[in-house]
Amino acid sequence: MTISAETVRFDEDAMWVGLSDGRVVGVPLAWFPRLLHATRAAREAYTTSAFGIHWEALDEDISVAGLLAGRGDMGGVGRVA
Repeated sequence: MTISAETVRFDEDAMWVGLSDGRVVGVPLAWFPRLLHATRAAREAYTTSAFGIHWEALDEDISVAGLLAGRGDMGGVGRVA
């Protein structure tokens, strides 16, 4: 079974991702500087796929596997494998 992201929401300090298996994963925005410094509108302009979440305007991709492994933005490149 592949687990995918279904919803994304933000509060002041965190991103919350609702997964297809019913779990909700929360991670600090500090892990993803592009999202931390983005406007609310830019944060909410995401798309989901079977692999993760993508923000075209921010050039940010976050994989579900990376979220579940507890990995943030590796090296500032905006990608989580």
